[in-house]
Amino acid sequence: MIRTTITVFAKEIVDNFRDRRTLASALILGPIFGPVLFAFVINLSIERSLDDVERTMELPVIGQQHAPNLVRYLESRNIDIVDGPADAAAAADAVKSGANDVVLVIPEDFGAQLADATPARVELYSDQANQQAERDARRARSALYAYNQELASIRLSARGVNPLLLRPINVDDVDVSTPSGRSAMLLGMMSYFFIFALLMGGMYLAIDATAGERERGSLEPLLALPVTRDQLILGKIAATCVFMAFSLALSLLSFYFVLKFMPLEQLGMTPNFGPGVVLAAFLLLSPFILLGAAIMTLVASFTKSYKEAQTWLSVVLIAPTMPILIVSILTLRPRLEFMFVPSLSQHLLLVDMVKNEPVNSLHVVISVVSTLIFGALLTWICARLYRREGLLG
Repeated sequence: MIRTTITVFAKEIVDNFRDRRTLASALILGPIFGPVLFAFVINLSIERSLDDVERTMELPVIGQQHAPNLVRYLESRNIDIVDGPADAAAAADAVKSGANDVVLVIPEDFGAQLADATPARVELYSDQANQQAERDARRARSALYAYNQELASIRLSARGVNPLLLRPINVDDVDVSTPSGRSAMLLGMMSYFFIFALLMGGMYLAIDATAGERERGSLEPLLALPVTRDQLILGKIAATCVFMAFSLALSLLSFYFVLKFMPLEQLGMTPNFGPGVVLAAFLLLSPFILLGAAIMTLVASFTKSYKEAQTWLSVVLIAPTMPILIVSILTLRPRLEFMFVPSLSQHLLLVDMVKNEPVNSLHVVISVVSTLIFGALLTWICARLYRREGLLG
């Protein structure tokens, strides 16, 4: 039985290697393009964040002459003051049209209100629906709040009152996170790419070995050979597992190399993703290979054509990654009951590895065993379904 299964396995491997276009799509689109795109987006976000902090911001101001001290203070905060629109109505129109991201309006009575020790009003026009404009608005707003605090402290000191009396509690933020832990905020979604690449690597083979052979009419003569249907389906699933493992390895290695070109250190982040973690991640995600191959083979066996199978499996690709998206939004930590859920358990354990936190060995055992049990159960179901008379359509 083993020899026959190996023969089927080798036949599927050779056939899949012959289809170079499909092979390139499976092993390049998911495992390589995904990490490169991820690194590009993260690099762009980091560079824009750093540029926003360091660059000189241009702020149009109406009524500069009414608050020369405020203008000089804003300039000291790396804000370049320029002439604004004609009036407040023109400022609102300029922000709405996108001509200006943010406009500050200083009324004529600003100085008089300050002299009377009454709250002096200024207007900051911005468009909160525009992310770039809102970043500039937050920066201008922060500078105005800082100027407000300085004026308040000066007024209290002039009246012989210690400004510290208005701050009965001094809160010191103590950050206990590590550089590796902070990197998980950005890199926690890596497991999504790993599982997606893993599934992509075997999807086309799973389709071709079931729906594809049925559509081409090659399945009937294959079943006429002296090979049991159990041996046939096991050989096909094993071949799918090989390409999924290869795709996973490529994805892990791609992330290992692209992380070297990401300026995470500038944000105080140091990802724990060296060769040891790469190997551990491969071993941790390996049990999901059997489960993924069995799911895709099971779904493809119910379809009549290659195109129909491709449509259904495109939806199936989303299902294993949904728990990862949900837990990333909820920011849940590893718990015993989560380890029984495939893909979710691997994601939580991988995040702990990236954060360089100790991994619970019991959690690893439960994750591996439960995922393998689900994979074996689905493989058994595939074998049972392959015995049905309606397999040929």
